[in-house]
Amino acid sequence: MEYPALLWCILLTLKIAGLATLISSCIGLALAWFITRGKLPGKRWVDALCSLPLVLPPTVVGYCLILLVGRRGVLGAWLAEAGITLIFSWQGAVVAATVVIFPLTYRASKAALESVDHSLENAARTLGAGEFKVFCRVSLPLAWRSITAGVSLAFARGMGEFGATLMIAGNLPGKTQTLALSIYDAFQASNDSRALMLVLITSILCASLLVLAESLTSRRFSSRGTPHA
Repeated sequence: MEYPALLWCILLTLKIAGLATLISSCIGLALAWFITRGKLPGKRWVDALCSLPLVLPPTVVGYCLILLVGRRGVLGAWLAEAGITLIFSWQGAVVAATVVIFPLTYRASKAALESVDHSLENAARTLGAGEFKVFCRVSLPLAWRSITAGVSLAFARGMGEFGATLMIAGNLPGKTQTLALSIYDAFQASNDSRALMLVLITSILCASLLVLAESLTSRRFSSRGTPHA
């Protein structure tokens, strides 16, 4: 693989994983707050549905997405009218990666918010803080470390996403081919040296993110203070 093509592939992988992580983190954090603090009937079913992509085979996730956003899917006609094309596009790869990594950001956010001392939140409410202020000034500062660790893991997982991305975006060099798809392509072509190089690059990037996640979860505050509303 030539250097410009390799660089483009790395940048595309980082862009897809980054956008997917951003989208899934925002939705996952908001839903985790609603689940942990709101009174929603059937919470267990909602929680199970949010975690489902974590246990389903990626090909099943990809097929469900095709049924949803494909040209003949449930939302296919509406997307076509809006001029949005997700099949065989990098945007489709973002959608696939977002769905696959969503359980990681959601469950990390949910666990982090559940660990927050509710008495501190109630104290802030007693002082007149609204729910949004309680979240921004009390809950999030106490939970951000675990949330960030989960986001780092989700980003690393997004970089290695393969099955759902292949079904939605295809394996188009120069358009939708990520590092994971490039490795598959090199393997299919029996180009072991290229495959090994791509594996090493992917492993180094993902290992760096895992080290970051571990440092965030294991580090202890040198000094602890009580958040103010």
